[in-house]
Amino acid sequence: MLQIRRSEARGHADHGWLKSQHSFSFAEYFDPAWMGWGNLRVINEDRIAPGTGFGTHGHRDMEIISYVLQGNLAHKDSMGNVKGIPPGDVQRMSAGSGVRHSEFNRAPNSTTHFLQIWIEPNVTGIDPGYEQKSFSDAEKRGQLRLVASPDGAQGSVTIHADASLYAGLLDGEQTAELALDPSRKAYVHLVRGELDVNGQHLRAGDAAVLADESRIELAKAQDAEVLVFDLAP
Repeated sequence: MLQIRRSEARGHADHGWLKSQHSFSFAEYFDPAWMGWGNLRVINEDRIAPGTGFGTHGHRDMEIISYVLQGNLAHKDSMGNVKGIPPGDVQRMSAGSGVRHSEFNRAPNSTTHFLQIWIEPNVTGIDPGYEQKSFSDAEKRGQLRLVASPDGAQGSVTIHADASLYAGLLDGEQTAELALDPSRKAYVHLVRGELDVNGQHLRAGDAAVLADESRIELAKAQDAEVLVFDLAP
């Protein structure tokens, strides 16, 4: 089964300082048909205006991944981490028993554009944790690069969840494949450009929702940046 979730079908919020598109139900956007997929609970595409951001707030028992597309995301948390997250970096914050943090765009003239991703953990009540790693364009070009996994394989960030996340940059004749266990679920989110997923055409912001599939095939790319999730059943 492969279902296409078009960009324009996502929830939308405009708070002035923040413009956000929600792939799944979040905050005031509620759609019982889109509460998540497998253990993937949130993909918010956020644009933060210059000099603004999310004030200090709390999370618990969630694996949170930030994937910056443009600008820089300034992160500060109750664990003592004060970090800047540029494009190419993948940040993982395990909320565990509880963490508080803030996220800001400190730039005076440019928007910070990033994806906020939440994955439900397979353990709860753990000590909160933080990890951030950089993945170059060269590592992702023409292939799917593992960037988050349960065991930190291939230098990926480690998440406390039964899920793996891959990132790829594809263009022209470049293709990529990922074998799947048909008993699991998968989700393909096209960050930018255009791309075919198992023969179905996606444009920026579109997603493909998969179940009972043994393979993901990516082809006919045009300046595409893509995220692929291998998820719990």
